[in-house]
Amino acid sequence: MARRAVITGIGVTAPGGIGTQPFWDLLVSGRTATRRITAFDPAAHRCQVAAEIDFDPLLHGLTRQEVRRTDRATQLALVSATEAVLDSGLVIDGELAERTGVALGSAVGGTTTLEREYAVLSNGGKDWVLDPAYAVPHLYEGFLPSSIAAEVAIRTGALGPASVISTGCTSGIDSVGYAAELVRDGAADVMITGATDAPISPITLTCFDSIKATSARNDDPATACRPFDRNRTGLILGEGSAVLVLEEYEHARRRGATIYAEVAGYAARCNAFHMTGLKADGREMAEAINLAMAEAGLNAEDIDYVNAHGSGTKQNDRHETAAVKRSLGEHAYRTPMSGIKAIVGHSLGAIGSIEIAACALSIKHGVVVPTANLTEADPECDLDYVPNTARERRLDAVLTVGSGFGGFQSALALTSGGRAA
Repeated sequence: MARRAVITGIGVTAPGGIGTQPFWDLLVSGRTATRRITAFDPAAHRCQVAAEIDFDPLLHGLTRQEVRRTDRATQLALVSATEAVLDSGLVIDGELAERTGVALGSAVGGTTTLEREYAVLSNGGKDWVLDPAYAVPHLYEGFLPSSIAAEVAIRTGALGPASVISTGCTSGIDSVGYAAELVRDGAADVMITGATDAPISPITLTCFDSIKATSARNDDPATACRPFDRNRTGLILGEGSAVLVLEEYEHARRRGATIYAEVAGYAARCNAFHMTGLKADGREMAEAINLAMAEAGLNAEDIDYVNAHGSGTKQNDRHETAAVKRSLGEHAYRTPMSGIKAIVGHSLGAIGSIEIAACALSIKHGVVVPTANLTEADPECDLDYVPNTARERRLDAVLTVGSGFGGFQSALALTSGGRAA
């Protein structure tokens, strides 16, 4: 019998509230968590808005030692992983620990730690030669993205394969796709998977300012990001983490686990075209969608909902609209398609997993979450983007797609617990 990978636990740490339930409540409400940046003074930057998390790691179960040695991105992942394992009902020890792995995604790893410590070691940038005497003892953890997987493995007791996947803004989809492959191939029975990023820092904002990808709508932070809207001006950075417990179906069924959804298909492509540019025809994303559907055994007419990348940049919105039309044909016009980045920001490598969590919850609750701030549609974006108000709908098959700098295009198909059963 072919092995299958199902989601049995979800943990989310995102703007608007810590935990899966506050995250879901925010999405359904259509309210946005974007605001003027408080982590540092953003006055010198073109974009001064982001979706931040009000997060105290000590209040959310981390030890002082964990806080001292880890970057904010790792801390977010630890909190999400703890919630996900608790939600799954698994006790990871003994033989199960040997059969449990970790696969996490991150685009920028320990950026926050590295930037903060560089400022200290260089005396605020005045000294060319850095003085290591001022370095914190665990600075290397910020430098090595693999430390995120190691820390999650330590906290959860997972002794199986552990890795970090970094493919820019598709990292959160690619990590879950890779984890599902390990489960289906028999390399693990359980995978703790997802992604995390905490990119809200001066260096990250400067990078996005330089290519004018971020919105400069600083006078109205709540509506700064407007996916698929005629008046959009760019994306808004966010931070966050989503961790899923991915489990072999028969293993989950035998213990009576709650199944949110099955990871039924996954594919990735690269457009080999441009570091930040996208081809207008959406061909590479469409190919990833087609391959993910084929692996899941789905036809275009089976798709009930598409979770959009929906970054709020003109080239991305038009690119993925073209890709969905190319893959789903006429069915694209009958399929709701919405994005959550206007609500929780674009947390780079983390957002793909946050969106997968949103899709699994949408399947569970039978609700399509809205695209916030969509008031005047771009004529070139002519699909059903579920503007501003959530919609009840039975969801048996869902697609989520991602697009990343470097030309990365990824797609993942989720099917309902009814199909998994």
